[in-house]
Amino acid sequence: MDGIGTVLTLLSGLAWTIVYAEAIRVGFMQRTYAIPAAALMLNIAWEWLYSVLDLSGGGSVQGYVNLVWACADIAIVFTFFRYGFAEFSDRIGRGTFVAGGTGLLAASVAVQLLFLAEFGRTNGEVYSAFLQNLLMSGLFIAMFLERRGARGQSLVIAVAKWLGTLAPTIQFGVFSNWPFVLGIGLLCSVVDLTYIGLLLRVRGRVAHESPTRRSQFA
Repeated sequence: MDGIGTVLTLLSGLAWTIVYAEAIRVGFMQRTYAIPAAALMLNIAWEWLYSVLDLSGGGSVQGYVNLVWACADIAIVFTFFRYGFAEFSDRIGRGTFVAGGTGLLAASVAVQLLFLAEFGRTNGEVYSAFLQNLLMSGLFIAMFLERRGARGQSLVIAVAKWLGTLAPTIQFGVFSNWPFVLGIGLLCSVVDLTYIGLLLRVRGRVAHESPTRRSQFA
């Protein structure tokens, strides 16, 4: 199991690193943020908390992976605060946007600490990771609907996110026999595949547009 577990950890680490690298690229290129705000803030809080705890206790493969993700999340959070206001400018002022984003980050740190205090190191880390992963899956679909299409999104992000979640679902849900993880992980796959289908549908629609029609939306 140790060998398989290491392979699945590295596969998840690679897939999520692709998610973050693509989110940074899309964010700067399209001048927006590419990961839903609530999930993004929960992620950066989780990754910094558990990378620090792990590496201060001797370190593991997952701890170093978490640190890579935590550093990448800094850039994605920057895109949120730098470009995200444009998504809400017709509803709130810039000061409210910044205060709301900061409050969301603070609340996310509090949530992670509460999971840690209530469930302990191992269970708190795994339970919170899978629950916020399911939240992210749903919020990607909400982002697609809110933006009325794939702006600020990417099929690469969607597929890598699905694979990055599927690997630990197999690792913990199947090989370690955690019914909670298996159930939440399978729900993530259902929602992730739905989101992938939405992006493919939009891509197919754009591909079949005539050049004249497409130019109207350029």
